[in-house]
Amino acid sequence: MFEQLSSLGLGGIAMLRNAETRSISAENPDGAKAGGAKASPSNADPISGAASELGHGWKVRPCIRVKAGETIVLADVEGPGVVQHIWMTVLHERLRMIALRVYYDDQKNPCIETPLGDFFANGMDGCALVSSIPIAVNPRGGMNSYWPMPFAKRIRIEITNDGPQDLTEFFYQITYALTEVPKDAAYLHAQWRRSMTTRQHPEHTILDGVQGRGHYVGTYLVWNQFSNMWWGEGELKFYLDGDKKNPTICGTGTEDYFGGAWGFRAAINPETSGPVTYSTPYLGYPQALIGGERVPCHGLYRWHIPDPICFAKDLRVTVQALGWYQTRKFQPLTDDIASVAYWYQTLPSAAGPGLPSMNERLPR
Repeated sequence: MFEQLSSLGLGGIAMLRNAETRSISAENPDGAKAGGAKASPSNADPISGAASELGHGWKVRPCIRVKAGETIVLADVEGPGVVQHIWMTVLHERLRMIALRVYYDDQKNPCIETPLGDFFANGMDGCALVSSIPIAVNPRGGMNSYWPMPFAKRIRIEITNDGPQDLTEFFYQITYALTEVPKDAAYLHAQWRRSMTTRQHPEHTILDGVQGRGHYVGTYLVWNQFSNMWWGEGELKFYLDGDKKNPTICGTGTEDYFGGAWGFRAAINPETSGPVTYSTPYLGYPQALIGGERVPCHGLYRWHIPDPICFAKDLRVTVQALGWYQTRKFQPLTDDIASVAYWYQTLPSAAGPGLPSMNERLPR
């Protein structure tokens, strides 16, 4: 049954299933059966007051407020079950100011800990349109996740407003099924990291410290480019199960890993052709912000859904920051790189590095 609920295809859609569907939103905060649309409008509140002429049950509480510094538990559900869909939206300039954390089965450290927008492959300005299998982002800023999130005992999903101002409107809906979960079902993890590479060490760590059995399923990068030439020559490397100096899996270049080639350009001459963005089911380069007041910035994703990278004991993932000198030698780059790593693994899982302060998360 879990396989049908988490299937990304249509093969099992016609099959009856032994599950109870529930959905949490501001209109039904605990997902209770017959628990939705219970709020009554008040003219003292500008949001619920919009329904004052219609009365009880007519879009009275579509969103929540989150005070500056406040943590809100969006969902706290006893299992077994699987979260199937998450939709969220907020003003785009707040996306890096909001922390998203997910806890499973009463584990103390979060298994998912990222800025809100980055989890949905929107870490630049919240305006990327993403048309992929597990993540879809639609105009303007409607962020959707279809990553299956099974839990055996409990799942808790929370957000923290680390910004200096209150959030007056935060919209969300979390749909899940209460159903049996196989013992060999792994738990979705996601971890955000950011670093400034250097000429002495032009490498960004995407993931490290993972202990346990699982499979790596995705990478999202925000690449702030401080060089004025090509930036994507570096290789992605996966160090599996005791690898030290040499990785088991080594790619051939950054644009190659994300499914592109030759600098993402539509023409051979780089002086007359800029990069071409794209968004496909498993690979994407949905944003290339070049020009204006900010440094050139690139957003890219790759989902290892048909090709998960399996590990039995441990995992480390890195990406090099390399360009070219005019001498046709590789140039080590000083660039600002942020990433989200997505993977499934067994519990307990090791604590991640945690999120830096809000200012250290903001876009350049």
